[in-house]
Amino acid sequence: MNFKETEDQRAIRATVHDFAEKEILPHRMEWDEDQIFPRALFSKMGELGLMGMLVPAAYGGAGLGYFEYKIAIEEVSKVCGSIGLSMAAHNSLCTNHILMFGSEPQRQKYLPGLASGQTIGAWGLTEANTGSDAMRMQCTAARDEERGGWILNGTKNWITHGISGDVAVVLARTGELLDSRGITAFIVTRGQAGFSGGKKENKLGMRSSETAEMIFDGCYVPDDQVLGQIGDGFIQAMKILDGGRISIASLALGIAKGAYDTAKAYSKEREQFGKAISEFQAIAFKLADMHTSIEAADLLTLQACYLKEAGQPVTKQSAMAKYQASEMCVRVATEGVQVLGGYGYTKDFPAEKFYRDSKLCTIGEGTSEIQKLVISREIISA
Repeated sequence: MNFKETEDQRAIRATVHDFAEKEILPHRMEWDEDQIFPRALFSKMGELGLMGMLVPAAYGGAGLGYFEYKIAIEEVSKVCGSIGLSMAAHNSLCTNHILMFGSEPQRQKYLPGLASGQTIGAWGLTEANTGSDAMRMQCTAARDEERGGWILNGTKNWITHGISGDVAVVLARTGELLDSRGITAFIVTRGQAGFSGGKKENKLGMRSSETAEMIFDGCYVPDDQVLGQIGDGFIQAMKILDGGRISIASLALGIAKGAYDTAKAYSKEREQFGKAISEFQAIAFKLADMHTSIEAADLLTLQACYLKEAGQPVTKQSAMAKYQASEMCVRVATEGVQVLGGYGYTKDFPAEKFYRDSKLCTIGEGTSEIQKLVISREIISA
């Protein structure tokens, strides 16, 4: 496998880097402090092709692959993990679910707006008491025989863009509890009666990426908003998460690279005992460990991208990439604060934000423990 970037991929990296430096960097702390979800920014990202990276040009997307997608999320996340997270959730979860499992009329109706960034996507799987245990979800969809559609009732929690999302893919129980064929995916749009946003979470990190409840109270959804076949929702969701974990690995890589770059630059400028602290073995070895860990996680993520692009099974590889990259991200961000010392603990430097943002990567889209469960099942059954 040759993971050397092509000329086009280098151009994408440079373009996204410049965009992030110009449009995100000057505002990231204001957005973070005040928990501002910068809606207008995502329209600009849509103009650049970042909101529909995997969507074919026929539906208004950029028509790119997972290698380019990984690069773009990385470059955004080097500057701000929150924006990288929102970009990842929009692309990999909501938009990709409609792309992979939607009918042709559904694709034509929803994908152009999502790809342009004019509409924001959300994806509703998690509930208050069913995080990793999604098979026990309590959100239900009951058949409305009179009108020929479905009535949704229940609450989804920890949803990226739960309040601001215009188009949501929602998983609801249409069969028996614990039945893998008893869950169905629905497209629900903002403004439909009975669908509303709920509590917005006050988070440790990723504070400008909106995380909130989605509430369904007698929400009528017509049959033409069912995604795929009735009862296929859980199976669809697991396939979506395979690709989503590549995006979280890329997010973690970007945050880690941002933390590393900050620490390295500071260590070369900061002097103690008459020389730059990068010349002291204690600091130099930290940088060596950080760099090596990033490179290892990067290779795992690239391998997952390769398998995804080749149409090969990617469940194990995406779980390994997500697990390794997210745990690495926390370690690197922690060491980044340590290299900066007292300054690393202040908001005058970005090290503390990388540190706060890093932890979500080990939780979102499947905890590290769930990734190990997925990996172990794959290797034992092989």
